[in-house]
Amino acid sequence: MSIAYSFQSVVAPDLQRYIALKRVLGRSFDNSAKIFFDLDCFLSGLGKATADLTPETFQKWSQTLEPLHPNTRLARMRAVRNFCLYRRRTIPACFVPDPTQFPRAGPVVRPYIFSGEEVAKLLLHCKDLRGSPLRRATTRLAIVLLYTTGLRRGELLRLTLQDYDPQAQTLLIRASKFHKSRLLPLPGDVVEEVKRFLQVRRAARPSLSPTASLLWSPCGQGLAYSANQIAKNVHILFERAGIKKPDGRQPRVHDFRHSLAVNVLIRWYQAGVDVQAKLPLLATWLGHVSILSTYHYLHFVEGLRSAASRRFDRSFGDLVVPLAKQKGGPR
Repeated sequence: MSIAYSFQSVVAPDLQRYIALKRVLGRSFDNSAKIFFDLDCFLSGLGKATADLTPETFQKWSQTLEPLHPNTRLARMRAVRNFCLYRRRTIPACFVPDPTQFPRAGPVVRPYIFSGEEVAKLLLHCKDLRGSPLRRATTRLAIVLLYTTGLRRGELLRLTLQDYDPQAQTLLIRASKFHKSRLLPLPGDVVEEVKRFLQVRRAARPSLSPTASLLWSPCGQGLAYSANQIAKNVHILFERAGIKKPDGRQPRVHDFRHSLAVNVLIRWYQAGVDVQAKLPLLATWLGHVSILSTYHYLHFVEGLRSAASRRFDRSFGDLVVPLAKQKGGPR
């Protein structure tokens, strides 16, 4: 359910209409609504009841974003510019930021593709986490589901007990990023992981209702684990397992989703299936509205490059003649 913000500034009516329009068009628009709420609070806090979006107020608001990553700053400033363009339809003289003055985009973060061996090491170190057995079991299941299903972190944290069907051995992912629900059949070894987790969970809190969070935390009034809690536990395991990116930094939790997509592609190439024909299946599995969204996760890493090269060689290798063997040599 989308959060309803209470806007107070001069631009509040326009902000509300703009957000309502986007949601009527089928977008959740929650992230942008949060950006506009922060902007609204900033304008309301300037001490002037009539503080509008002007070059001066936009510059001051932009300065509050300086601690953020350049890409995050750029995305927020672009969101406000799009709102201003919408507002200009009814207020021709309203201010619209100049995009040439926005910060440059930083380099795109290159995802880390986990191997099966690395994930096995992470699971092995789960027993080293301090605290209750439920913390160790929850972190283990989180890694297993993230790596084998490619769930978004938010999807993982929103899972409830009733979303897992032990008879059909499926996981229901309710309306997510693109307002799409999907049903994921789980492999047998993942089903066994879920069973073991539920045993530990029932021992810790046997009276929870079917609508309770699957990744239930004994802290925080029994709510779901937060994104920060999961990330903290997983990063402890990265440290224990010695898993780092080439630049020395730790991978992101979101990199498990990238790993699922790439590893599926590698298995398809190795199995000799028609990869292009199978891409819609991968897009559906990941909860994308089209294959174009899926391409964002298909990175040409070494394993995929080798598998694709072998496939090409088997199919068309006899048509490729080395340059030195061509009659008459190079011309």
